[in-house]
Amino acid sequence: MTKLAGRVTPALLAILVVAILAALPLGRLVVTALVGPSGIDFAPLLARLMRSATQKAIFNTLDTSLFGALLALAIGAPFAFLVALTDMPLRRAQGFLLLLPLMIAPQVTALAYMQLLGPSSALLGTFGFAPAPGTANPLLGRGGIILLYGVQHAPIVFITLRAGLTALPRDYVEAARAAGARPWRVLLDVIVPLLRPYFVAALALAFVSGVGNFGIPALLGMPANYFTLATLIYQQLAGNGPSVLPQVAMLSLVIAAIAIAGIALQSLGQSKAGFAIARGMPARFALKTWGWPAAITGLTLIGIILILPLLALVTTSLVPAYGVRLSLATVTLDNYAEVLLRQASTTRAFFNSFYLSGLAALILALSAVPVALGLRHLPSRARSGLHGLVDLPYALPGIVLAIACILLFLRPLPLIGSLYNTPWIILVAYLMRFAALALRPVDAALGQIPPQMSEAAAAAGAGSWRRFTTITLPLAAPAAVAGALLVFMSAFNELTVSALLWSNRNETLGVILFSLDEAGLSTQASAIAVVTVLVVVVLLLILNRLGSRLPAGVLPWR
Repeated sequence: MTKLAGRVTPALLAILVVAILAALPLGRLVVTALVGPSGIDFAPLLARLMRSATQKAIFNTLDTSLFGALLALAIGAPFAFLVALTDMPLRRAQGFLLLLPLMIAPQVTALAYMQLLGPSSALLGTFGFAPAPGTANPLLGRGGIILLYGVQHAPIVFITLRAGLTALPRDYVEAARAAGARPWRVLLDVIVPLLRPYFVAALALAFVSGVGNFGIPALLGMPANYFTLATLIYQQLAGNGPSVLPQVAMLSLVIAAIAIAGIALQSLGQSKAGFAIARGMPARFALKTWGWPAAITGLTLIGIILILPLLALVTTSLVPAYGVRLSLATVTLDNYAEVLLRQASTTRAFFNSFYLSGLAALILALSAVPVALGLRHLPSRARSGLHGLVDLPYALPGIVLAIACILLFLRPLPLIGSLYNTPWIILVAYLMRFAALALRPVDAALGQIPPQMSEAAAAAGAGSWRRFTTITLPLAAPAAVAGALLVFMSAFNELTVSALLWSNRNETLGVILFSLDEAGLSTQASAIAVVTVLVVVVLLLILNRLGSRLPAGVLPWR
């Protein structure tokens, strides 16, 4: 009986945590949007969909997300093949660099490209190539959004296809090569057909990421009066306040429906990717004399899509005013001093982001091991379902979760009151959104612990708590730390959720960067962006050092 209780209690606690972090907010959103006094009513939703502004936003969302996903596929697929299947020099370094756009906040990416190609670009101006002052930024509107979706989501394609290539049946490839097929014939006739499910999954994931992206269309679309569903919700809620919550809840359901359709397509693609033959290390193709040309081509492309925009960001942060050319006479660190030391709102935003992100990372790191352990006490179907429920707030667009949190915490709750207009609503939203990032590596680590270790300790008389503290926790701790760092990185630069949840004196870095750019203070916004990128790079290097102690797949570039 005691043993049964020891098994049930962790499982029940895990179920409770999952229900609070995932089922409760999303359930509240559905109830507000669809359930009226007489029950479920789709009429308000249909009436909302008939409005021209909504229809235009839906079309823009689908259009930019689809073409952005196709561009991401065109960028990410060649890198996946070269890194996973060839002996190209510096392939691990290229894989690491290609993942950086995914780790950098979308609004930072948008700001960097705007500073690179916009009028009076400090970087291009240094070499005399800057567009004339007063000309329109070529990135504003549909084309710029698609371009940046492609850049931002190419790492998703790279990770997905590389996973497929790693799982590729080596027997098929070796048989084709033994039959005398040239490498390009093996690629086209054997590898690409086997990878079709992964292509579908990669395209679907990139599409879903575009549907939920707020930072890029906010900076590139809103100034040109080009709205996606995410920016339309933001505009309506920012302009009208909580009075339009039922209407924006309906729009959030539309976004959620589009995203869930994409997630279902991705799941369908990966479900068809089972290989019957034993897997091993992927067969490597020798590039011979083409090795270094391929490496230089890859590095050049990475330099264009990543390094040049970041350099533009740095040069803009080092000039006293936007439009001033960078030179020894104009270079200054005053923008950094302003945002880090002098300006109350920016220094407060740095503190808030560090504090809220760090607290979310700490809470999730401490809870990930017991929750993952509790889920492992459940039957496999129930465990898979609950893991999918935890993944849902992360997979769905952040704007959907933000609306759900407002609906959930707007009215006072027993014991805690109302969390609306407090920093704690942002913290709770971070816990809900990034729980999956903390849970995945820990679950993978627990799956690699031999059950014989716990069984031997139990036979020696060790109780469940002692086995947990002396065996399970030490072995899962590196994965919990890695998950915490991933949570911190994701929350530190986050804008999509906090754009709707922040209040006076509770600004985050994503919000303050967006506000500074809207106010025309591009040099200060660039200084903040550079600091956030440096923080992300440092954390990525720390994660890379932890890589040898982590389960396979936690760090996608290794």
